[in-house]
Amino acid sequence: MFKSLVTDIFFDLDHTLWDFEKNSALTFQKILSENSVSVELKDFLKVYIPINFEFWKLYREGKITKSELRFQRLKITFDTLGHSISNELIDVLSDQYIENLSSFNHLFPNTTEVLDYLKPNYKLHIITNGFQEIQDKKLQSSKIHDYFDHIINSEMAGVKKPNPKIFELALSKANVLPQKSLMIGDSLEADILGAKSVGLHTLHFNANNEPMHEYCDIIHDLSEIKSYL
Repeated sequence: MFKSLVTDIFFDLDHTLWDFEKNSALTFQKILSENSVSVELKDFLKVYIPINFEFWKLYREGKITKSELRFQRLKITFDTLGHSISNELIDVLSDQYIENLSSFNHLFPNTTEVLDYLKPNYKLHIITNGFQEIQDKKLQSSKIHDYFDHIINSEMAGVKKPNPKIFELALSKANVLPQKSLMIGDSLEADILGAKSVGLHTLHFNANNEPMHEYCDIIHDLSEIKSYL
Protein backbone atom coordinates (compact mmCIF):
# COMPACT_ATOMS: atom_id res chain seq x y z
CA MET A 1 0.00 0.00 0.00
CA PHE A 2 2.79 2.44 0.91
CA LYS A 3 5.66 0.66 -0.84
CA SER A 4 5.79 2.93 -3.90
CA LEU A 5 4.78 6.05 -1.98
CA VAL A 6 7.18 6.49 0.95
CA THR A 7 10.93 6.70 1.45
CA ASP A 8 10.98 7.53 5.16
CA ILE A 9 9.23 5.88 8.10
CA PHE A 10 8.79 7.65 11.44
CA PHE A 11 8.08 5.50 14.50
CA ASP A 12 6.86 6.43 17.93
CA LEU A 13 8.97 4.71 20.60
CA ASP A 14 7.06 4.06 23.84
CA HIS A 15 4.07 1.71 23.45
CA THR A 16 4.99 1.18 19.78
CA LEU A 17 8.44 -0.43 19.65
CA TRP A 18 9.59 -0.28 23.27
CA ASP A 19 7.21 -2.15 25.60
CA PHE A 20 6.65 0.65 28.07
CA GLU A 21 4.15 -1.09 30.35
CA LYS A 22 6.26 -4.22 30.79
CA ASN A 23 9.47 -2.27 31.40
CA SER A 24 7.70 0.18 33.69
CA ALA A 25 6.25 -2.67 35.78
CA LEU A 26 9.69 -4.22 36.19
CA THR A 27 11.09 -0.85 37.23
CA PHE A 28 8.44 -0.34 39.88
CA GLN A 29 8.90 -3.90 41.13
CA LYS A 30 12.59 -3.09 41.69
CA ILE A 31 12.31 0.34 43.28
CA LEU A 32 9.30 -0.35 45.50
CA SER A 33 11.07 -3.41 46.90
CA GLU A 34 14.38 -1.62 47.39
CA ASN A 35 12.66 1.22 49.27
CA SER A 36 10.52 -1.14 51.39
CA VAL A 37 7.24 0.31 50.08
CA SER A 38 4.70 -2.29 51.15
CA VAL A 39 2.14 -2.23 48.36
CA GLU A 40 1.23 -5.09 46.05
CA LEU A 41 2.66 -4.41 42.61
CA LYS A 42 -0.53 -5.45 40.80
CA ASP A 43 -2.63 -3.13 43.02
CA PHE A 44 -0.19 -0.28 42.48
CA LEU A 45 -0.12 -0.69 38.70
CA LYS A 46 -3.90 -0.99 38.43
CA VAL A 47 -4.19 2.50 39.93
CA TYR A 48 -1.01 4.02 38.51
CA ILE A 49 -1.40 3.15 34.82
CA PRO A 50 -4.59 5.15 34.12
CA ILE A 51 -3.35 8.02 36.30
CA ASN A 52 -0.07 8.11 34.41
CA PHE A 53 -1.98 8.07 31.12
CA GLU A 54 -4.05 11.10 32.16
CA PHE A 55 -1.02 13.01 33.45
CA TRP A 56 0.85 12.38 30.19
CA LYS A 57 -2.15 13.83 28.36
CA LEU A 58 -1.94 16.95 30.53
CA TYR A 59 1.80 17.15 29.96
CA ARG A 60 1.33 16.69 26.21
CA GLU A 61 -1.16 19.56 26.24
CA GLY A 62 1.29 21.79 28.12
CA LYS A 63 -0.93 22.00 31.20
CA ILE A 64 1.64 20.62 33.65
CA THR A 65 5.43 20.61 33.87
CA LYS A 66 7.74 17.61 33.72
CA SER A 67 8.40 17.83 37.47
CA GLU A 68 4.65 17.98 38.21
CA LEU A 69 4.08 14.94 36.04
CA ARG A 70 6.77 12.94 37.80
CA PHE A 71 5.63 13.83 41.33
CA GLN A 72 1.86 14.01 41.06
CA ARG A 73 1.33 10.71 39.23
CA LEU A 74 2.94 8.93 42.20
CA LYS A 75 1.38 11.13 44.87
CA ILE A 76 -2.15 10.56 43.59
CA THR A 77 -1.54 6.84 43.13
CA PHE A 78 -0.47 6.39 46.75
CA ASP A 79 -3.30 8.63 47.97
CA THR A 80 -5.80 6.56 45.98
CA LEU A 81 -4.38 3.37 47.47
CA GLY A 82 -4.62 4.88 50.95
CA HIS A 83 -0.91 4.30 51.48
CA SER A 84 0.82 6.87 53.67
CA ILE A 85 4.12 7.99 52.13
CA SER A 86 6.25 11.07 52.57
CA ASN A 87 6.84 13.61 49.82
CA GLU A 88 10.55 12.99 50.26
CA LEU A 89 10.15 9.29 49.46
CA ILE A 90 7.96 10.13 46.47
CA ASP A 91 10.80 12.31 45.19
CA VAL A 92 13.24 9.44 45.70
CA LEU A 93 10.96 6.98 43.87
CA SER A 94 10.43 9.47 41.06
CA ASP A 95 14.16 9.90 40.54
CA GLN A 96 14.88 6.17 40.81
CA TYR A 97 12.11 5.37 38.34
CA ILE A 98 13.75 7.57 35.70
CA GLU A 99 17.22 6.22 36.55
CA ASN A 100 16.17 2.58 36.28
CA LEU A 101 13.50 2.59 33.55
CA SER A 102 15.89 2.47 30.62
CA SER A 103 17.81 -0.46 32.12
CA PHE A 104 14.95 -2.76 31.10
CA ASN A 105 14.79 -3.45 27.41
CA HIS A 106 11.71 -5.43 26.43
CA LEU A 107 10.42 -4.67 22.94
CA PHE A 108 7.05 -5.48 21.42
CA PRO A 109 6.98 -8.82 19.59
CA ASN A 110 8.48 -8.70 16.09
CA THR A 111 10.12 -5.27 16.55
CA THR A 112 13.62 -6.31 15.48
CA GLU A 113 12.28 -8.54 12.71
CA VAL A 114 10.30 -5.66 11.20
CA LEU A 115 13.17 -3.17 11.54
CA ASP A 116 15.47 -5.65 9.81
CA TYR A 117 12.91 -5.98 7.04
CA LEU A 118 12.49 -2.20 6.57
CA LYS A 119 16.05 -0.94 7.03
CA PRO A 120 17.46 -1.92 3.59
CA ASN A 121 14.72 -0.05 1.72
CA TYR A 122 13.66 2.89 3.89
CA LYS A 123 15.14 5.57 6.09
CA LEU A 124 13.89 5.03 9.64
CA HIS A 125 13.40 7.70 12.32
CA ILE A 126 11.87 8.17 15.78
CA ILE A 127 9.48 10.91 16.94
CA THR A 128 8.89 10.69 20.69
CA ASN A 129 7.33 12.74 23.47
CA GLY A 130 9.59 10.98 25.98
CA PHE A 131 12.28 12.77 27.95
CA GLN A 132 15.52 13.25 26.06
CA GLU A 133 17.61 12.04 28.97
CA ILE A 134 16.25 8.48 28.82
CA GLN A 135 15.00 7.88 25.27
CA ASP A 136 18.50 7.33 23.88
CA LYS A 137 19.24 4.95 26.76
CA LYS A 138 16.11 2.94 25.93
CA LEU A 139 17.17 2.66 22.30
CA GLN A 140 20.70 1.67 23.25
CA SER A 141 19.77 -0.88 25.91
CA SER A 142 17.23 -2.56 23.63
CA LYS A 143 19.83 -2.60 20.81
CA ILE A 144 17.72 -0.78 18.21
CA HIS A 145 19.40 2.64 18.25
CA ASP A 146 21.41 2.04 15.08
CA TYR A 147 18.34 1.38 12.96
CA PHE A 148 17.38 5.07 13.09
CA ASP A 149 18.85 8.01 11.20
CA HIS A 150 17.15 10.75 13.25
CA ILE A 151 15.64 10.72 16.74
CA ILE A 152 13.41 13.71 17.39
CA ASN A 153 12.03 14.28 20.90
CA SER A 154 9.66 16.84 22.35
CA GLU A 155 12.33 18.58 24.43
CA MET A 156 14.36 19.15 21.28
CA ALA A 157 11.31 20.45 19.40
CA GLY A 158 9.98 22.58 22.25
CA VAL A 159 6.52 21.07 21.69
CA LYS A 160 4.93 17.66 22.05
CA LYS A 161 2.96 15.50 19.65
CA PRO A 162 0.33 16.14 18.30
CA ASN A 163 1.67 19.69 17.81
CA PRO A 164 2.48 20.02 14.08
CA LYS A 165 5.83 21.65 14.85
CA ILE A 166 7.45 18.43 16.09
CA PHE A 167 6.48 16.64 12.88
CA GLU A 168 7.70 19.58 10.79
CA LEU A 169 11.03 19.46 12.63
CA ALA A 170 11.30 15.74 11.98
CA LEU A 171 10.59 16.19 8.27
CA SER A 172 13.16 18.98 8.09
CA LYS A 173 15.87 16.93 9.81
CA ALA A 174 15.15 13.94 7.58
CA ASN A 175 14.98 16.23 4.53
CA VAL A 176 11.84 14.53 3.25
CA LEU A 177 8.40 15.68 2.10
CA PRO A 178 5.35 14.62 4.16
CA GLN A 179 3.80 12.81 1.19
CA LYS A 180 6.90 10.59 1.06
CA SER A 181 6.68 9.82 4.79
CA LEU A 182 4.79 7.35 6.98
CA MET A 183 4.13 7.72 10.71
CA ILE A 184 3.54 4.55 12.77
CA GLY A 185 2.44 4.95 16.39
CA ASP A 186 0.10 3.76 19.11
CA SER A 187 -1.70 7.00 19.99
CA LEU A 188 -4.55 8.08 17.75
CA GLU A 189 -4.39 11.63 19.08
CA ALA A 190 -0.64 12.18 19.35
CA ASP A 191 0.77 10.05 16.53
CA ILE A 192 -1.95 9.59 13.93
CA LEU A 193 -3.94 12.82 14.02
CA GLY A 194 -0.78 14.83 14.70
CA ALA A 195 1.02 13.36 11.69
CA LYS A 196 -2.02 13.63 9.42
CA SER A 197 -2.28 17.35 10.24
CA VAL A 198 0.96 17.97 8.35
CA GLY A 199 0.27 15.53 5.53
CA LEU A 200 2.10 12.33 6.52
CA HIS A 201 0.70 8.93 5.69
CA THR A 202 -0.24 7.08 8.88
CA LEU A 203 -0.60 3.54 10.22
CA HIS A 204 -2.07 3.02 13.67
CA PHE A 205 -0.49 0.31 15.84
CA ASN A 206 -3.39 -0.07 18.23
CA ALA A 207 -1.53 -1.42 21.24
CA ASN A 208 -3.87 0.33 23.70
CA ASN A 209 -7.18 -1.08 22.41
CA GLU A 210 -8.41 2.34 21.38
CA PRO A 211 -11.85 2.43 19.67
CA MET A 212 -11.99 1.55 15.99
CA HIS A 213 -11.82 4.50 13.59
CA GLU A 214 -11.47 5.31 9.90
CA TYR A 215 -8.62 7.83 10.01
CA CYS A 216 -6.19 5.22 8.67
CA ASP A 217 -5.53 1.49 8.65
CA ILE A 218 -5.09 -0.20 12.02
CA ILE A 219 -2.72 -3.03 12.92
CA HIS A 220 -2.42 -5.05 16.13
CA ASP A 221 0.95 -6.72 15.57
CA LEU A 222 4.07 -5.06 14.19
CA SER A 223 4.57 -7.94 11.76
CA GLU A 224 1.53 -6.64 9.86
CA ILE A 225 3.67 -3.70 8.70
CA LYS A 226 5.23 -6.02 6.13
CA SER A 227 1.93 -6.23 4.24
CA TYR A 228 2.01 -2.43 3.74
CA LEU A 229 5.66 -1.95 2.78
